[in-house]
Amino acid sequence: MTRLRERRWFPLVWLIPAALVLLALLVLAARWLRETPGWLDFAASFPGTTELPADTPVGFPAWLGWQHFLNSFFLLFIVRSALLIRGRQRPPAFVTRRNDGLIRTKGAPRRLSVHVWWHLVVDTVWVLNGVVYVVLLFATGQWVRVVPLGWDVIPNAVTAGVHYLSLDWPAHEGWVHYNALQLLSYFATVFLAGPLALLTGLRLSPVWKHEWRVNRLLTESLARSLHFAVLVYFIAFTIVHVGLVLTTGALRNLNTMYAGRNDDSWIGALVFAGSLVVMLVAWVVLRVPVQKKIALLGGTVR
Repeated sequence: MTRLRERRWFPLVWLIPAALVLLALLVLAARWLRETPGWLDFAASFPGTTELPADTPVGFPAWLGWQHFLNSFFLLFIVRSALLIRGRQRPPAFVTRRNDGLIRTKGAPRRLSVHVWWHLVVDTVWVLNGVVYVVLLFATGQWVRVVPLGWDVIPNAVTAGVHYLSLDWPAHEGWVHYNALQLLSYFATVFLAGPLALLTGLRLSPVWKHEWRVNRLLTESLARSLHFAVLVYFIAFTIVHVGLVLTTGALRNLNTMYAGRNDDSWIGALVFAGSLVVMLVAWVVLRVPVQKKIALLGGTVR
């Protein structure tokens, strides 16, 4: 029994049952709350959605579907490499960048574990993809769907949240608009979690200067804690997001996200399945041996 308690996963033995009991109590509380007169008045004033400008675009353009896939693809390898880094096991190889290529620095390049190097490579592509996404978001007017336009979004998000918690999903009309809780979660993911991941990642990367004054506020320890917190947020967001997509009208949701259609055909589901196959193949292929070959294109590997 003593050896069992020393296992890293042992706290899950009581944490998981406790979380399930707490969740059940919250569901019961939410269902009770929705029957009270005060809540009925509140929900009538704040139904869970906010009004959008009359010229808000309807539907999802093709570029948004591609962005959704690419973001998921890159995030898969970001999380994988991050967990390997946090595992603190001796890496199978180390990479040192050559200083005579496109990227040149005054100081000598630092030697990085292959996991850290791969994490930085995928992060860089993910950030570039994010920049393209934000530019297109504002250029096409889609930004009004994921940016709060008034303070009434907060009480409306409370209404939507209570609906979710009571297991009575609020109406999903993503083709036209998101409910307030969706809006806030997407805003937090794109405009808060994303930039925070970039900032803290840069703080931990070789490009950050140790003599900068901002280091007194954003210490390496703080940056590492925040960076990990953002990682946990992205994992939790993905789990909840995928779960809701599949339980609130999977065919229609997958069509809007992957096929740019607002119907219940199987086209979006087939595209989604194809994207999963691509991600699975990449997961199998892009392991350390292939990463080392890629690293050799611009550095030395030992």
